[in-house]
Amino acid sequence: MSELSKRVHQIMPSSTVGIADKAARLKLQGHKVIDLSAGRASEHTPEYICQAATNAIRSGDTHQTMARGKVEFRKACAIKLSRDNGITADPDSEIIATMGVKQGLTLALLATINPGDEVIIEDPCFVSYYPLITVAGGKGVPVPLKPENNFRWTQEQLLGAISEKTRAILFNSPHNPTGTVHSPEDLEMIARVAIENDLFVITDEVYEHVTWDGHQHTCLAGLPGMKERTISAMGLTKTFSMGGWRIGFAFAPERILKEMVKLQQHLLTCAGSFTQTGAAAAFENPPLPEVIKLWEKWDWRITMFIDGLNKIPGLKCKKPEGGFYGWVDISETGMTSQQMTDKLLDEAKVTVVPGASFGENGEGYIRVTCVKSREDLMEALSRIEDVLN
Repeated sequence: MSELSKRVHQIMPSSTVGIADKAARLKLQGHKVIDLSAGRASEHTPEYICQAATNAIRSGDTHQTMARGKVEFRKACAIKLSRDNGITADPDSEIIATMGVKQGLTLALLATINPGDEVIIEDPCFVSYYPLITVAGGKGVPVPLKPENNFRWTQEQLLGAISEKTRAILFNSPHNPTGTVHSPEDLEMIARVAIENDLFVITDEVYEHVTWDGHQHTCLAGLPGMKERTISAMGLTKTFSMGGWRIGFAFAPERILKEMVKLQQHLLTCAGSFTQTGAAAAFENPPLPEVIKLWEKWDWRITMFIDGLNKIPGLKCKKPEGGFYGWVDISETGMTSQQMTDKLLDEAKVTVVPGASFGENGEGYIRVTCVKSREDLMEALSRIEDVLN
């Protein structure tokens, strides 16, 4: 038999998706598993969003759309960018509908990097960044996020990672898995490095609305000199509890976006028609009270769960500035992140993600999702404490 491509052999399966799938299989087998691995809240999508999509289906809106997306959705995205991010975007030339943020990142990488180009990424970082860069023919260059710097880059670190092959910087804020929300000063430093070295910047902003304790998300594309070199990938998967809808959008300068549209035509044709209608309902107005209430519930649960984890000997965790994960320091237990993950699954039937899955600098940590139901979180705390004691 002929060999498969070198490309697929170079990438590893997604640990986060793989562990969540394993939890689902165990549940089907009758095990009472509490899944803290997947970035999924316990709540369903808000009803008004579901109703908009349902109405679209019933009216016959079940056909392919333009490759760049439906006009109503792109206009809603432009309204959202103006209202939430202070950015003026042309819905006809600077916005494209994507099947979630991950697909937007894929289009961005394919449109901007050539085989052999280097892309600077965080370490730890979301598990799909390395594989997506590899599929696009590039090489991910990790720059460590150190706890002593509150999991932020320094300018010296970034400059030290740049070579003649560097093409882009890819980063995530609010950050998965550490929970860092980049400040305006952080972003100004990244912008300065990008401009001085003529680099593209690709931003993953899927957690932008879920920030806590006074922290606020800032969109890098809104900084002076950055709109023309930044591709912003945004979505509804996390903040509106719409993971299964697979809908988001990318915002980029026209010269880049038209190439992303070309790729879309061949790779995907378009994002889903009625999912775009539901997403437009979410974006065209400020979040409704039921959504704000949802975020408030998440804030309470995150605080409660992090406090509970810190009472368990051997575990240390700061409340995230944004996002809904606990980045739990397990170094005092003497276990590796994989050993801890296996122990919690085997003995407590609680699934978490080993920190090493997010990069070399993730070792010594596990990631837990803090927005499951209150009952599941309380039970998980009890099981974890029993096992570690």
